[in-house]
Formats: sequence, C-alpha cells, structure tokens
Amino acid sequence: MTDAWAGIVWFAVLLLGNAFFVGAEFAVMSARRAQIEPRAEAGSRPARITIKAMEKVSLMLATVQLGVTICSLLILLIVEPSVHELLHPLLHDLGESTANVISFTTALVIVSFMHVVFGEMVPKNISFSIPERAALILVPPLYFLAQALRPVVVSLDMLANACLRLFRVPVRSDANTAYTLDQVEDIVEHSTREGVLNDSSGALSNAFEFTEKKVRDISVAPANLISFNETVTPREIEQAVAKYGFSRYPLTSDSNDIVGYVHLKDVIDLRDDEVDDPIPAKRIRTLISMPASMELEDALASMKRVGAHMARSFDRSGKLVGVLFLEDILEELVGEVQDATQRD
Repeated sequence: MTDAWAGIVWFAVLLLGNAFFVGAEFAVMSARRAQIEPRAEAGSRPARITIKAMEKVSLMLATVQLGVTICSLLILLIVEPSVHELLHPLLHDLGESTANVISFTTALVIVSFMHVVFGEMVPKNISFSIPERAALILVPPLYFLAQALRPVVVSLDMLANACLRLFRVPVRSDANTAYTLDQVEDIVEHSTREGVLNDSSGALSNAFEFTEKKVRDISVAPANLISFNETVTPREIEQAVAKYGFSRYPLTSDSNDIVGYVHLKDVIDLRDDEVDDPIPAKRIRTLISMPASMELEDALASMKRVGAHMARSFDRSGKLVGVLFLEDILEELVGEVQDATQRD
C-alpha cells in the first residue's frame, strides 16, 4: 500500500474518531438521566458510567473538544498530501503550481464535505434520534478517555472556566437533565392537544395552577365563616354539624379574634353531663398563622407538618385576612373534596 492510500485509510479512521466525539457530545447532553438511572439501578455498568459522565459534563465536553480538534487537524494534514500524490500524475501537464492549487482545493472540498456530513451531521442526528441508546454506547468510552487524559483536559477546563468567570458567566459541571415547570406544562398542554394524553379529571392542569397560587387566593374571609364563641358547648357543635354539615368550626373570643377551632371528634366522646358545658380548653385546637403572600404549596407543607386542618392568614400589617382550610387546598389539586359530614 502506497503512502497516498495509507493516508486515505487514516482519513477514514480519523473521520470515524471525529464522528465518535461529536456523537458522544450530543448524547451526553440530550440523554435524559431519568431514562438511564433505572438501568444503572438494575446493575448496568454502561449506565452507571454514563451517569458519572453526566455529573462531569464540563470534563466530558473538554475531552470532546480536544478530540475533535486533534482529529480535524490530522485529517487536513494527512488528506492534502495524499490527494496531491494521487492527483499529481493526472495534473502533471498543467504545471507544478497549478497542480498544487487543484490538489489542495480538491482535498479541502473532500475534507469539508466528509467532515460536515459524516463527521458532524450524521452522528449528531443519530444522538438526537436515540439519545439514551447512543449515550450508553458512546459515553462510557468517552468517560474512560477523559480519565486517561485528565491532566490535560482538567488544565484546559480550568482555563476555560477562568475565562467564563472573568466575564461573570456561571460555570456548570453537570448536564441539565431536568425540566422546568413551564417546560412540563408546555409538554402536557401539547400532548393533550395532540390526543396522546387524557386529562379529563383536570388534575394535571390543577397542579400547574396550584403552584402559582397564594394563601390569600383561597382564604375564607372572617365574615363568611361559620364560627362560634370559645364558650360554645359540645351540644351546639353537634347541632351545627347537623345543620351545616361541616366537621370543623373556628372559635372566636369576645373581641371577635379567632383563637382556635374545634373538630367534631373532639367533643363527640364527652359524657352526657358535659355536653351543655363550654368545651374544655384542652380540646380546642390552636390555629397556626401564615402570611397571605405565602405560596400555597408551602402552606400545604406547613399544615401537613403540624397536622393542622385550619390556619390563620394575615397581611403585612398583621391584620387577619381570613382562615385557610386544608380541604380547600386539596380541592385546588384534585377538585372538590366532600366533607364526610357535609350535607349535599
């Protein structure tokens, strides 16, 4: 085999290497970690290595750029002399300078075409079409190569990060494999519109709206509450349950401040001689307080943490805005919730 044909063989090898680096780059960036983690948990070694690579994406990309640069430079250095040697006998009669220009131009066209199509576009499109499969095949070798070249790659990566910090650009070291809330909402909306997702209950739509609401949006104003004085008797609570159908009632002081609430089950076990006396203070539940500007999901977490069914909401000045019911929060997520004692 002549040196010219050996150069063509090396051209194919280097082009394949360039395609590997490009494919691995787009695979590590486009593959979803959530799709690969189950394989890793099941014992797949390529999947575990791919997860490690996703956690060091800056190192992976630095290795890719180093590999692509070296392959591209070697391709040009090897192909031009090889093409020149193959074409020289055919162009000998045109003169040495003309032959050199034509051979160089021909080599440049061949390299550009092959490099863009087979070294860039084809591997990129493959990684975009089957990102998880491409990642499991291409990323593990890239990870081991990055480890072997770690001193060189880390030095280049540190230099690149220093340049980013100089321009106050945040540096990231892991792949962005999570969707934002807006992206998920767009996906659900598009999938529903195309008929591949059925949200007939409205639970998904409610969940997105839920994250945007505040405590003030669903608090019940004091004037709209069915409440009792703190001296209310168990019998009066039982009568209220029979009349209104609710199992929980806020209690107010003589100055109309809401001081707590009572649940039906707090008084239903009292003796007959106790039902006409004021409810014992130890049976009255305290109300937690939260700002009206608090996000609804944070309010739900706070109420769940302390086991509260009701809470006071107040504005910046400390003025009572209303009472927040756990049931109303849940209805924002799943639709109407029927109190077990509520009348139809």
